[in-house]
Amino acid sequence: MSGPNTDYDPVEVTPLKAEEVDAARDAALAAIAGAQDLEQLKQVRLEHAGDRSALALANREIGALPPQARKEAGQRIGQARGAVNKALAERQTVLEAEHEARILVEEAVDVTLPTDRRPAGARHPLTTGAELIADIFVGMGWEVAEGPVIEAEWLNFDALNLGPDHPARTMQDTFWTDPPEDHLVLRTHTSPVQARTMLTTTPPIYVVCPGRVFRTDEYDATHSPMFHQVEGLAIDEGITMGHLKGTLDHFAGAMFGEGITTRFRPSYFPFTEPSAEVDLTCFVCRGSGLKAGSSESCRTCRGEGWIEWGGCGIVNPRVLRACGVDSDRYTGFAFGMGIDRTLMFRHGLEDLRALFEGDVRFTTAFGSEL
Repeated sequence: MSGPNTDYDPVEVTPLKAEEVDAARDAALAAIAGAQDLEQLKQVRLEHAGDRSALALANREIGALPPQARKEAGQRIGQARGAVNKALAERQTVLEAEHEARILVEEAVDVTLPTDRRPAGARHPLTTGAELIADIFVGMGWEVAEGPVIEAEWLNFDALNLGPDHPARTMQDTFWTDPPEDHLVLRTHTSPVQARTMLTTTPPIYVVCPGRVFRTDEYDATHSPMFHQVEGLAIDEGITMGHLKGTLDHFAGAMFGEGITTRFRPSYFPFTEPSAEVDLTCFVCRGSGLKAGSSESCRTCRGEGWIEWGGCGIVNPRVLRACGVDSDRYTGFAFGMGIDRTLMFRHGLEDLRALFEGDVRFTTAFGSEL
C-alpha cells in the first residue's frame, strides 16, 4: 500500500498570491487614511474589512491549500488583516476626537443670550386687568374680597333690596340652578360679596370685589352671558357722596391717565339711595368732544366728551340693616363697573368677544402688560 502524496500541489489560488494580498491591504489602508468622517470610515470598514472584503474572501480560500501551504498563507493573510484592523482603530480614534471637537464649536450655546423661544401663552388681559384694579385699591388701604359664583338667592337679591317681584329675578334675566327649591343662582353681580362681608365683618369696611358674573344676555359685540365686574364698598362713620366722588376720580385717573375725572348723573338702584350713573371724561378727546386737530366729533365719546362707565350711590339703609350693620351709626357708598368694558376703553377694543375667544395672539398683545 502506498503512503499519502505529500508532494501534491493544487492549482494556485489567485487571492492568496502575495502580490494580491499586499494590493488588498494597501487599498484598504489608503481608503482608511482617506476617510474624512465617521460615516465614510464605516463604509470603508464594510468594503475592506467586512465579510465580503477581498481579505475576508482570501481567508476563506486557505482551506483549499494542502496542509504544508496553509501556515504561510495564513500568516500572510493574518498580518494583512491585522494591519487593516489596526489602521481602522487608529483612524476611528482620530475621527471621533475631531467630531467631538467640531460639536463643541458648532453646537456651543451662549447661555447669556436672551432666549428666542416663543412663549406658550400669556396672562389673559382680564386677569391682569382685575389685578391692576385690585392693586389700585390695595394701595388706598382697601382689601380684596371674593365669593362663590353660585350664590344664594337671598344674598343675590333679598339682602340687596331686590324684592320678590323685581324683574331681575325672572328666568329671562337670571340663570337659576336645579332644583328650584334650592334657591341658588349664578350671581348676577358681585354685590353678594359685599353682603357677605357686611355679615361677617364689623365696620369700618373698605373692600373691592372683582369677579365673574352671569346674566341671560345675547352674545354679541357688546354683550356676553358671562362677564366680569368690579364692585367697591366702603362702610364707616360719616361717609358721604364726596368720599365716593373722590374715590372714583382717583380710580379713573389710575386706570386712564392723569386728568381723567368722573361725573354723576341721577339714577336708581335698589341697593343705593341716592344713586347715580358714573360717566368718565373721554380719555381720547380729553372731554372736548372733538377729534384731535379737527372739527370732527370724537369717535370714542361720539362728541359728548363723556363715556358711561358704571353705577354708584350711598348704600341703602335697608341693605345695611339686612346685613346686620347699624344704619343709625354707619353710612357707606358702593360702586360697580364692568372690567371687560373698562379694558375695552383702555385698549380701544370694539368687540367684547375678542376677550373670550382664546386667541393667544390677542392675549399676548394685551395680556402680558397693562
